[in-house]
Amino acid sequence: MPTFAFKQLDVFSNVPLKGNPLAVVLGADSLSDQQMADFAKWTNLSETTFLLTPRDPRADYRVRIFTTLKELPFAGHPTLGSCQAWLQAGGVAKGAEIIQECEIGLVRVRRQGDELAFIAPPLLRSGAVEAPLLERVRLGLGLAPGAIVRSQWVDNGAGWLAVMLAERTQVLDLQPDYSQLMGLAVGVIAPCDPVRDDVEAHFEVRAFIAGDGAQEDPATGSLNAGVAQWLLSEGLAPERYVVSQGTAMGRAGRLRIERQGDEIWVGGAVVACIEGRLQL
Repeated sequence: MPTFAFKQLDVFSNVPLKGNPLAVVLGADSLSDQQMADFAKWTNLSETTFLLTPRDPRADYRVRIFTTLKELPFAGHPTLGSCQAWLQAGGVAKGAEIIQECEIGLVRVRRQGDELAFIAPPLLRSGAVEAPLLERVRLGLGLAPGAIVRSQWVDNGAGWLAVMLAERTQVLDLQPDYSQLMGLAVGVIAPCDPVRDDVEAHFEVRAFIAGDGAQEDPATGSLNAGVAQWLLSEGLAPERYVVSQGTAMGRAGRLRIERQGDEIWVGGAVVACIEGRLQL
């Protein structure tokens, strides 16, 4: 039976078990689509990735990203976790930046001290959320009329739509009715008050994916990449800011957003927790 190098990492935290876990299978070229999907469902993590030989000569490696339900063209914490796994396995970039190939195309990744950061990919869908859908989201989140102060499509491959609330406590108190959110990927964000909230972050975020094996994601790179494009384009966030995510789940995810010219970078720490061999 073939064996594969395997790692499980914690992304967007420098403390093991406080970020977003990711399973990574290295050298996975011989695995079938069905084997990848089945293993991702078995891990029951928000995402599992498989590292392959790149098809594009500009790329350093190729990654395929699976949730428990489907394959994604792009996702954020799998990008950083996969890159860290590739580097730890001896990967050497062809240039100054690491180039990841995924289904959405080529994604640039760079080192920022002890952390990694990826460049936010273009949005596949942006603009206003349709009123009937926004009302469905409001009801699914159990919010009072008028509680959603802003909303926007921020889909860069995972289908995200985002809503903004007025206060961090509203975000932390949410108890979604997933039956009403089925089939949706919903991000909820609120600004943090530095005095009242006692947290070293500018925004608190939660991410809900109804129907997935992990229906709340503890630290979400793709969502925050899309939200950053929304907030920065409308002057709702500073050029550099920190996101807190996972608080309601007992985690302590931290995502660092920075705009440099026309580029937006999403970064954070990655720590390896498990290494071994996988038999499939």
